[in-house]
Amino acid sequence: MSLEKELIKMGRIIAAPKETSLNRILSEKLEETIRKAEEYNQAKKRALANLKSGFHLGGKIRASSETFHDRNSD
Repeated sequence: MSLEKELIKMGRIIAAPKETSLNRILSEKLEETIRKAEEYNQAKKRALANLKSGFHLGGKIRASSETFHDRNSD
């Protein structure tokens, strides 16, 4: 991996007061990015599965569609 010198310099300046290394900051950020991507993919899979199976809200259909639409037009 390569980074611009100025980026490395600024990263070290940010890391110093936190008493950590630039490597540690980058590692934590990469782990966070990967975790969020995995969480997103899992949520997407669940959402797509829910859409395929549909939602049952507990109601009962009491009339047929013919009750609302005249299918026997002359």
